[in-house]
Amino acid sequence: MLIEAALEEFLEHGYGSASLDRVVKRARVSKTTLYSRYASKEELFRAIVYQQINRINPASLLQVDSRSFSLEEGLKSYANTMLELNLKGEMLGVNRLINSESGRFPELGTAAAERTQLGIDRISRFIADCAKSDGIPCRAPDSVARAFILMIRGWY
Repeated sequence: MLIEAALEEFLEHGYGSASLDRVVKRARVSKTTLYSRYASKEELFRAIVYQQINRINPASLLQVDSRSFSLEEGLKSYANTMLELNLKGEMLGVNRLINSESGRFPELGTAAAERTQLGIDRISRFIADCAKSDGIPCRAPDSVARAFILMIRGWY
């Protein structure tokens, strides 16, 4: 309940204006409980963001081992799923927090980028597998996958 309460606080007020007093009130715990688990506001923020980053594994959203999708169908499915997950609810807010606070917490931006790279790697393998099975040459599936992800994310 503590993490959920803190997430709500950070999403509503941003990192700078978030109040640990409001967090403990929402979570119905004492400050002693909060500080026994998280030594500081920074540590709590990091824990929340890492939890949210790890909730979605972009690499698992595209099944490359089974050719149940054509190249076009697979890429459309992946794009639609990623957009649906990232453009609504908590994940949209968390993405905004990561972007706004990555200067103060560069490791959070790095963690998000590493998660994105998992998706790029999976898409690259999917593209290469589709090209191979269809007898179509594909010189740089990793570059195609990166461009695909950038298109989904809006080139940022």
